[in-house]
Amino acid sequence: QGQLVESGGGLAQPGGSLRLSCAASEFIFSNYLMSWFRQAPGQGLEWLSGIYSDGSETYYEDSVKDRFTISRDNAKNTLYLQMNDLKPEDTALYYCAARKNNFAIPTERRYYDYWGQGTQVTVSS
Repeated sequence: QGQLVESGGGLAQPGGSLRLSCAASEFIFSNYLMSWFRQAPGQGLEWLSGIYSDGSETYYEDSVKDRFTISRDNAKNTLYLQMNDLKPEDTALYYCAARKNNFAIPTERRYYDYWGQGTQVTVSS
């Protein structure tokens, strides 16, 4: 059973930055496409960004497209999300997820094989 552990969340001021990490283990990370999701209080799960297994292509949800950057280091079995120009509406629990099928990057939870436990991001002055 694959394991994912997110870290790097915390409190940031509006306009600030955070870098989230997602450490993978117990599966071949380089064979899986990866995505970041978030869930704000009282809201549904929202897909934010995805990256193919070799890092060749990345995709973003429109609201984060010019502020967040997804990347991965397959040698370190780690996924990243660099978040800049944070806004209060970015406050949420952030999750990473892994999918074995590298054909397309789905935005729905049910297509992913492994999930982390989440890391909290709070944006407030």
